[in-house]
Amino acid sequence: MKNKVIPTIVLFVSIWAFGQRTAPQKIAELFTAELEKEPVKSAFLHVYSKSKGINIQLAESTVESEHDLTINNPFYTASITKMLTATAVGILKDQKKLKFEDKIAQYLSASLVTQLHLLDGKEYSKDITIAHLLQHTSGLPDYFTNGTLDNSPNIINQLLTDTDKSWSPQETIQFTKEKMKPHFVPGKGYQYTDTEYVLLALLIEKVSGIPLDEFFRKYIFQPLGMESSYINLKSSPSKSERPMAKFYVGDTEVSSIKSLSADWGGGGLVSTTEDLITFLEAYNTNKLVKRKTRHAMQQWVNETMGMEYGYGIRKVSFKTLFEKDTNLEVIGHSGSTASFLWYCPQGDTYIAGTLNQLEASKSTLNLVYNILELVENRQ
Repeated sequence: MKNKVIPTIVLFVSIWAFGQRTAPQKIAELFTAELEKEPVKSAFLHVYSKSKGINIQLAESTVESEHDLTINNPFYTASITKMLTATAVGILKDQKKLKFEDKIAQYLSASLVTQLHLLDGKEYSKDITIAHLLQHTSGLPDYFTNGTLDNSPNIINQLLTDTDKSWSPQETIQFTKEKMKPHFVPGKGYQYTDTEYVLLALLIEKVSGIPLDEFFRKYIFQPLGMESSYINLKSSPSKSERPMAKFYVGDTEVSSIKSLSADWGGGGLVSTTEDLITFLEAYNTNKLVKRKTRHAMQQWVNETMGMEYGYGIRKVSFKTLFEKDTNLEVIGHSGSTASFLWYCPQGDTYIAGTLNQLEASKSTLNLVYNILELVENRQ
């Protein structure tokens, strides 16, 4: 049995009332319903549309120790980080320091690239391009979730068994070389993998000459005023007012373990809903990368039914995914901690948040779709 829900809700809405129950009230009910599902312990939701005058911010906790949780608490964004890492590559492209079509061997050390992609007796390591990494088409295995050749634990299964271990990026790459087999020849398929985003982060550091967290701060956080955002275990926010919200695997709180260092360029971002929406709005309006670059980053490949993937960004068609009679789509990203950041072009609406629970990650798109329907119908 859960503890009684402790509401710590901040709700700002322009005049937007329809019927006996307003759409904002219905959205709040949808959100609260997520807290009633086991084993979700805390959640954040931010629905924003400048053109529609919508700004709904919700934060709730069912855990007594987090009774003071507010929408201003940063949270672990997991794979939403990939959007920022890809954007950083786009910034370097606009600075004419690289091209998406460049081979990664031009920038990364020979010791890192050699034997990176060995498949059926042939090495394809030097064929991998930056674009392959960005779009998950390199064929490289995922050090987090893929099986190992010797049936030893992959890294995600090692996080909780050795919580004090600090993983370096080079260690995770070496792990894939020694323990895993690539899926296909570069450019001949699609396979989502965090290994590619570790390589991209190392490439960003090599080309820019500064650490990834400093690059984010200099070219993304500071220009956009994202004062609550930082890379977990690597840096701190410029405005440190509230602690990172806890997130869980089952009933195990994993927010503070050192082994999360294995999650870096593909998942180490800590941020708030407001900062995330600020980022995506700036991305969509060409304030971070040029329009031409953004369009190049949104050349889609099929990921799975209803989903397509660009360069660090995903597009979801609810018509195909849920077999619904709707034209609603979203672009953005989600994370394994049930985090989400989406923009709906049809409704000019941004939705960001998290359920802070690994097991709840598959339910967030249902929540997002239901919210967008309310926004669309305004009833």
